[in-house]
Amino acid sequence: MADRYRSRLIDVSTGWVESVYDLTAKCTAFLHEEAGKADGLLNVFVPHATAGVAVIETGAGSDDDLLAALQDLLPADDRWRHRHGSPGHGRDHVLPALVPPHATLPVVRGRLELGTWQSVVLVDTNRDNPRRKVRLTFLG
Repeated sequence: MADRYRSRLIDVSTGWVESVYDLTAKCTAFLHEEAGKADGLLNVFVPHATAGVAVIETGAGSDDDLLAALQDLLPADDRWRHRHGSPGHGRDHVLPALVPPHATLPVVRGRLELGTWQSVVLVDTNRDNPRRKVRLTFLG
């Protein structure tokens, strides 16, 4: 099969609270439409300076644990030099150093190859921006 390259920008509403938003269904739908039965890679990229992408278990408390750990590592207080926005917003600009704004994942026969409990998530601690863009790119 010839090489394939497909890309799509999707909108995600994360709201005005810190969140871990599960992107797995959106990734699966994108691959269903664009990858066919091809093998390749799915890249998930968040073009924002204050959000990241992770692969974690969701629904069993891990998503809340991740937000709690980030709150411990990056408290929302006045220690940050980057000071615009809500109090502690400077920490949101440090987040992508710990939770990178991208993930590249294997695709086999058009299906995302995740482990049993793995999900692809958008991690957003920025309460000042309730809407996010996510770029999904398949390279077959």
